Amino acid sequence: MRAPRTVGVLGGGRMGSGIAHAFLLAGSSVVVVERDAAAAEDATVRIRRDITRSLERGATVLTADELVDALSTGTDAAAFADCALVVEAVPEDAELKRQALERVERATPDSTVLASNTSSIPIDELAAPLRRPGRFVGLHFFNPVPASALVEIVRGRASDDEVVDAARGWVDALGKTPIVVRDSPGFASSRLGVALGLEAIRMLEEGIATAEDIDAAMTLGYRHPIGPLRTTDLVGLDVRLGIAEELHARLGERFAPPELLRRMVAEGRLGRKTGEGFYRWENG
Repeated sequence: MRAPRTVGVLGGGRMGSGIAHAFLLAGSSVVVVERDAAAAEDATVRIRRDITRSLERGATVLTADELVDALSTGTDAAAFADCALVVEAVPEDAELKRQALERVERATPDSTVLASNTSSIPIDELAAPLRRPGRFVGLHFFNPVPASALVEIVRGRASDDEVVDAARGWVDALGKTPIVVRDSPGFASSRLGVALGLEAIRMLEEGIATAEDIDAAMTLGYRHPIGPLRTTDLVGLDVRLGIAEELHARLGERFAPPELLRRMVAEGRLGRKTGEGFYRWENG
């Protein structure tokens, strides 16, 4: 299965840029649409920087000119008109995502597959206002997207079999492993990952062990490649808090966010992107 000839990405932040980058490396032309010209320019700079890093690592046989020429950015969703796939990658807010998906659906033909990069919001809720819910699935990418090995395909009640099969093929074309899960709060990956991360934060809050030792318990004792607290720093404490609040509302007290997590987010200690979370990060 080949990647789609043309892919759209709505939202050019960290995740959206990563998704765009991954499809560029797979040979797709990519259109990124942002909220305004300044954000679109930021996305262009971010993706071109990532392209340069991929070229330096020898991660692609494509040339710099080919990759740059395959990327376009802007602010008008009409640019998605020729896309076989459009991935919504706006912040993790249900109403914002519903509005974004409706906007994309109005701008695309009936054949276009729409996908949300949500990590916790039920796909069926996001599909509710769509005219073509059968052409909609969840595509949950992981950060950093180009380096991650997994994409979680979330199948809603209305998702067509052929759309799920196409999504699986596109993920294969990216060189990643697809898993298909039934729509439910937190799906599989977020539900399991957040449960582990929240318990690690509670242990730190209770003074049971240091962040380093809690992480070592999982990396050395259970062979996890990275500990739950360092993972939270990479994901972003604000992102993890948002997912935890979503799961708390839907699944109950076992997902109640620890006070330490709320306090650190309020203080702006969000992890790697701010230079400090459970660890200090030199490059932010």
